[in-house]
Amino acid sequence: MNTETTSHQKYYVPESSSIPIVFAIAMLFFGVGAADAVMGKGTTLLFIGIATVIGTLAYWWSVVIRESHAGLDTPQLNTSYVYGMAWFIFSEVMFFAAFFGALFYIRTFSISWLGGEGDKGLAGELLWPDFEATWPPMITPEESLMGDQAVTKGPDESMYLQGIGSLGTWLPLYNTVVLLSSSGTVHFAHMALKDNNRKRFNLWLGVTVLLAFIFVILQALEYYEAYAHLGLTISSGVYGTTFFMLTGFHGMHVLIGGIFLATQLTRSAGYNHFTDKEHFGFEAASWYWHFVDVVWVCLFLFVYIL
Repeated sequence: MNTETTSHQKYYVPESSSIPIVFAIAMLFFGVGAADAVMGKGTTLLFIGIATVIGTLAYWWSVVIRESHAGLDTPQLNTSYVYGMAWFIFSEVMFFAAFFGALFYIRTFSISWLGGEGDKGLAGELLWPDFEATWPPMITPEESLMGDQAVTKGPDESMYLQGIGSLGTWLPLYNTVVLLSSSGTVHFAHMALKDNNRKRFNLWLGVTVLLAFIFVILQALEYYEAYAHLGLTISSGVYGTTFFMLTGFHGMHVLIGGIFLATQLTRSAGYNHFTDKEHFGFEAASWYWHFVDVVWVCLFLFVYIL
């Protein structure tokens, strides 16, 4: 009887840990706190949730980094990291697809129906005969709490480019230049790391982090301009809602991506992590950053241009 020996690749299984349970509780605090903040019930629980989430993730990732430097990772485990990050980015794609889909539905169907077009246009003519089917709408029809007809006033002006003369002060253009430039700099950093040139890698990654936070500052200035001078708020009709939901969530992703990249810069410059062969932490951050850039291109086209 022949005996065949089959070699199996080892797969590192970490010891049982309470970190996932703590993280789940932290997310519960964060979700309930966010709901309380939106309802005007205070922000204490929200900040507790945010601090707990950040602390738990920082500790969790530090454990994974220590395991990696201890040589416990295997090719199979590294492959699972790649698939995990890929599925995470895919879930983010679906997240933004829902908001872009809502914007498309409102602009393509709802506005036209309320304006009297199509088979469902009769309802718009009966309910709001004076509604003008334009985008962005200056008024948004709605029903009051008493069941009467009411309208929500839109902004005094939109965030669209008002003319060639105002191109030099149009903040979305600067945001686009900054973010697309950062996509190039993070690629240069990746090429430098593959060439095993740590100094050049740190330089280009540092420039990327700087551009990321410049974008966040510019978007904060854009929001101030919208609130203070254009009358555009999240409550100013369907245009305000879709504008702030899309740009706000994207801005949050830019901030998270900037922190993600800054963490990789700290690991490289402060602790000499990463080699030309082993640098998945940076690769994951760069994939996420390219995703953020692509979302902004779509935002720029469908929210600011078309």
